[in-house]
Amino acid sequence: MGSAQHRTAPVVNTRSGPLRGVVEGDLTVFRGVPYAAPPVGPLRWRPARPHPGWSGILDAASYGPGSPQTVREGDPVLGGHGSPPFDEDCLTLNVWTPGADDARRPVLVWIHGGAFISGSGAMPQYSGRTFARNGDLVVVNLNYRLGPLGLLSRAPDDGTEHHNLWLTDQLAALRWVQDNIAAFGGDPGNVTVAGQSAGALSTAALAGHAGGGRPFHRAILQSVPLAMPLATPAEAAARTAAYLEAVGAKDMDELRTAPWPRLVGATPELLAATAQWGHWTTPFMPVLDGPTAPRRPVENLLDGPGADIDVMIGWTREESAFTFALNPAYASTTEEQVLRRARDSFGDAAAAAYTAYAAARPGARPIDVLVDLTTDEAFRKPTLAFAEARAERGRPVWAYEFAFPTPAHEGRLGAPHCLDLPFVFDNFDDWSHAPFLAGMDTRVRDGLARAVHRAWISFIRTGDPNHPGVPRWERYDRQSRTTMRFDSVIEGRADPLG
Repeated sequence: MGSAQHRTAPVVNTRSGPLRGVVEGDLTVFRGVPYAAPPVGPLRWRPARPHPGWSGILDAASYGPGSPQTVREGDPVLGGHGSPPFDEDCLTLNVWTPGADDARRPVLVWIHGGAFISGSGAMPQYSGRTFARNGDLVVVNLNYRLGPLGLLSRAPDDGTEHHNLWLTDQLAALRWVQDNIAAFGGDPGNVTVAGQSAGALSTAALAGHAGGGRPFHRAILQSVPLAMPLATPAEAAARTAAYLEAVGAKDMDELRTAPWPRLVGATPELLAATAQWGHWTTPFMPVLDGPTAPRRPVENLLDGPGADIDVMIGWTREESAFTFALNPAYASTTEEQVLRRARDSFGDAAAAAYTAYAAARPGARPIDVLVDLTTDEAFRKPTLAFAEARAERGRPVWAYEFAFPTPAHEGRLGAPHCLDLPFVFDNFDDWSHAPFLAGMDTRVRDGLARAVHRAWISFIRTGDPNHPGVPRWERYDRQSRTTMRFDSVIEGRADPLG
């Protein structure tokens, strides 16, 4: 195949310079495309800046390095995390297209999750090939700065506070799409941004910059932690102080020239220092600031600049099983521990809440109550509250619940965080490393994946997820409150919260 690729590999001109991609079957792929200046040296902890460009043809056959991160192998849910190699010079994106022509295809921009500390566009499960091939779409995914390099709030030395560097990276990638995607066969006037978990929160944050030139037109929010508070600048400064203690540095000046492995190596210690029993936590938090994130991300899609963006949003039925169900620290969870955790949410009504959760899941153990309570608190209830608010404003929103359980680990996971991803991408071959997919009936699995994948393609293409493979999926409104439930049987359910 190599010689055929060299014979037919197209060269596409971008504003930064020409790129040579590779032909892979019926698609052309461009990997490791720089979309912003390398954030190294004096640009460490600076907002993303335009790439200076290159002379000659840049070979775009290989993925660029991912943002530096710690790699966690042997995870019982996902297997290994990340996709080495990593390097601070990481601001690249990847493009899959059926043709670098003037077809003006709809564009999907995918933003990976990973709690803002892990993941990359090079991970095989995020390949854009299935969407590009099955939907006749141009697909872009990207790397952005993670962990201390992307989320640490740096004390100003130029009069400007630098928060949310990760978001400046993503905005630079969206500008790249607007400036260049037409040359890859895409339509800059028909862009959907989609993401899962931290990638979904990123999508909502990006909607705060949707005014004027309108960089995207639709949003898909998968397992978006809408209840996660953004740090205030003061809280960010306290987190930075805790990080400096974890890394063993006297001040940020000491870290400006430190090698990135030293910076990333302190992440697990900071995670341990900021963890709370029974809560979803992340060591580095987005910051509520003026220039990049002046409001909570959810508000961007209600009354902010992204209010007119079409939205599809949903959750998995047991989101929190990802964090708690197989964690040895929670193996002997007691009712009293869960009651103490429930008081954080329900106060004096904690006992009644525990009883209600236990009754809703026959045979529930304390860990099951914890999973359901925290899934509701972090994902399901804020997602449905958002859908209610969109519906009240007459804004289009489609809601779903992914409820297909995995039999892996004796069924203890149910339908956890991330389980929807291989169904959305319909690419189980790229998930062979993931233990949480073991034991599924492949006939049922593959049928459900086709239906989910096609719904996403339909929404990306038209703003409506309906297609012949699913029952009629009504927009969420305040009369029916229809939510599509993806399970071995796919059905629209009215008023899932009662």
